[in-house]
Amino acid sequence: MQENLPLDTIIELKDCLIWQQDHLVLSEVNFAVKKGEFMYLVGKVGSGKTSVIKTLNAQLPLKAGTGVVAGFDLSRLKSRDIPALRKKLGIVFQDFQLLTDRTVNDNLLFVLRATGWKDKAETGARIGEVLEKVGMSLKGYKMPHQLSGGEQQRVVIGRALLNDPDIILADEPTGNLDPETSEGIISLLKEISTTGRAVIVATHNYNIIKKFPARTFKCDKGKLIELDNDEEIESDSV
Repeated sequence: MQENLPLDTIIELKDCLIWQQDHLVLSEVNFAVKKGEFMYLVGKVGSGKTSVIKTLNAQLPLKAGTGVVAGFDLSRLKSRDIPALRKKLGIVFQDFQLLTDRTVNDNLLFVLRATGWKDKAETGARIGEVLEKVGMSLKGYKMPHQLSGGEQQRVVIGRALLNDPDIILADEPTGNLDPETSEGIISLLKEISTTGRAVIVATHNYNIIKKFPARTFKCDKGKLIELDNDEEIESDSV
């Protein structure tokens, strides 16, 4: 079921409870994200960052409160509507989740075919477009194991862009990368947000947050709180 938001708002959660099965992870969850906005979700491991991401993409049901994502009402979402919601989302995983038995091009082709693309020329053109956007236009013939971690993550970001989503959800996208490579990935995600897509990055990487400051929400003691711009994010609390 679709709901209308203010024109520039793409995500809005109000008075939400975030559950992981029978465990209440976060309460009093309130935030809105505008189109083209880049923001962080921070907090210790197990604090609820991933649960928020999974609620936004309907992996976890929203049992209480109201939540609208890309026009879909999460509290009244039918299972048949989930594929349509997920077409509006691009997901970036920490562990890449590339298919190891096929090339970069064929990984992306698999996603396009699974989401309804049929024309060979159109699929080839789209794969070329997203690989160029993430700086991987010459690596389409490579197998995942032939790529560095940073290159694999760029492919994953390209995969997330295939269906021209309104929102990118990145769950610890730099978790397996060295500092220099991590900076390149966050820089790329920030650049993507300038194209009008909302980008949410769940991370506990203190250095990244300091180097690329942005609006930040912290999962802490069962609540989600927005940090002031001037508020110091202590490394041991992130």
